Amino acid sequence: MQNMTISPAKGNRKFLKKLKERNIDVQTCYQCGRCSAGCPIADFFDLQPMEVVRLAGYGMEEKLLASETIWLCASCDTCATRCPNSIDITGLMDVMRELALRKGIKPAVPQVPAFHLSFMESVKRWGRTYEIGMIGAYKLRSGDYMGDMKLGLSMFMKGKLSLVPHSIEGKPEIRDIFAGKGKEYER
Repeated sequence: MQNMTISPAKGNRKFLKKLKERNIDVQTCYQCGRCSAGCPIADFFDLQPMEVVRLAGYGMEEKLLASETIWLCASCDTCATRCPNSIDITGLMDVMRELALRKGIKPAVPQVPAFHLSFMESVKRWGRTYEIGMIGAYKLRSGDYMGDMKLGLSMFMKGKLSLVPHSIEGKPEIRDIFAGKGKEYER
């Protein structure tokens, strides 16, 4: 691995501005490490959560977009909960995934974007996840048609998966959130 010097002067200030517009202030991080220490899957990351925050603070957008971490993050919010400065690390990971998809960057973990897109489309359309529809969309995207068939059938038989999506209030507002989110980031 090649050593590289990282400094705010070499970073992308436009990227930092976009994060601030999304209420993600990475500049308040003082690298205490609580986010990384609490992350249940940090052992599988190529960059620890505190490294992601530091690189974002330095505007190192390209390095973050090439990382496996942004795709492997489970968005459990443990990191953000433990952060003494309330940095939205989960939101930062979401922004990085969306940015990578928009820029057409090949994901470091190919199956995750297929799941991410399927999940987001389900929430956008139904206001929450419609599991059967989301699973179907994911299977079509990933090409793994039979991989979890036994598990899926077992869950269906136990009533864990519904054939009909659950109705919720506020679907138009959720669609507005998705529409606004895209416009906000492209500003």
